Amino acid sequence: MSIDFSNLVVAFQAVVPMFCLMFIGVLIKVFDFLNPAELKRVNRTVFTIFFSIMMFYNLYTTNLGETFRPRLIVFALGALATVYVLAFAVVCLTEKSPKRRGAMIQAIYRSNFVLMGLPLAANLFGDSEIAVTTMMVAIVVPIYNALAVITLEIFRGGRLNLPHLVLDVLKNPMILGALVGAVFFALGIPVPKPILRPLAQIAAATTPIALIILGASFRLGSTKEHLKQLIACVFSRLILIPGVVLNVAAQMGFRGMEFATLISIFATPCAVAGFVMAQQMDSDADLAGNCVVFTSALSCVTIFFWIVLFKEMGVL
Repeated sequence: MSIDFSNLVVAFQAVVPMFCLMFIGVLIKVFDFLNPAELKRVNRTVFTIFFSIMMFYNLYTTNLGETFRPRLIVFALGALATVYVLAFAVVCLTEKSPKRRGAMIQAIYRSNFVLMGLPLAANLFGDSEIAVTTMMVAIVVPIYNALAVITLEIFRGGRLNLPHLVLDVLKNPMILGALVGAVFFALGIPVPKPILRPLAQIAAATTPIALIILGASFRLGSTKEHLKQLIACVFSRLILIPGVVLNVAAQMGFRGMEFATLISIFATPCAVAGFVMAQQMDSDADLAGNCVVFTSALSCVTIFFWIVLFKEMGVL
């Protein structure tokens, strides 16, 4: 079967800009422009301020009639629940170490939807078209966070505190930004143009800066003690899950921006936040960190492949 060259070009244009920005971050690390403490502060600033403003702006300026997709929401949450349950069952059956179980389950079900999914969708369809993807961020990210806390708490032998869990999810800057944006939108509260314009500029700058910081944050640890677990997580995150979920989505008739959103959720690498949470909650942080590094590096090939494949199928 011959491949349409234009589909290769589209895939190239979608994938390469993200990894160019990450490579700039790698150079920042190599030349030591930011030391670890400074990098941590910049990362916290981007996460706390920039992402909350981006979520507020995208939801405040959205066209609800065009962006609210109940069928997409139901499918994405159903697929995510299925992936989580299967990952939990298989990992518990095959891995004896509780510390590794939590890290593996999180690496398998939790993607880097925000940092890499949003720019991927924007590269495919343009910044003006990503409101659907942003709407899904406001739904999927709280579930990611809640499942991560539950999973890691279970495997360190702790007790779940439901009110504390809900409070932690609501305190997430992205969720706060989304909630405020939704309230302003629902109540018709006007934001003056002189204020809205810089908010738009910050929203546009968020993902490029976040990808640069992601590249500068990579730390490669030893893989000797968990090579098999690492291979299983990388294969599941980049090949198995997108291969099954995206093919089912294609058969169910998802197309265009909706399908690009599903690629952003299910084909992107492990979430960087997974490494941070593994450190904080006594899980296998070395395994979690290596899952982030290896899936991020290899995803430049796998995401390119998925885009070309589904462009050839006429889905994208």
